[in-house]
Amino acid sequence: MPKITLEISEELSQQIAQIGIDTLPELLALSLQQSPIPTQIYQYILNFLASNPTPQQIAEFKPTPEMQNRLRTLLIQSKAGTLKPTESKELDEYERIEHLIVMIKAGNLSYLSNNL
Repeated sequence: MPKITLEISEELSQQIAQIGIDTLPELLALSLQQSPIPTQIYQYILNFLASNPTPQQIAEFKPTPEMQNRLRTLLIQSKAGTLKPTESKELDEYERIEHLIVMIKAGNLSYLSNNL
């Protein structure tokens, strides 16, 4: 197995010591992985959440038309069995994001039903 020698700051050295040096290969591998979906999609969601949306805005939140079109394309290809491995990862990530949004919306259901 190849070995790598790095010079790092004292602060970084202390952080590594706290999490354990044995975790470095895994952390490095994770940091090198490319996101399966474009960064602007995460940015869109983060900007929405950072805007301190009202419960009503959360209930009405939906993907952009571009996101909807891409997801539709991926789902059609998935049903046809023609998804490439990278597209399969992309579809999985869209499903994780959808699950997160559903959980956020579900957390607001009681608030919305009490205030309608």
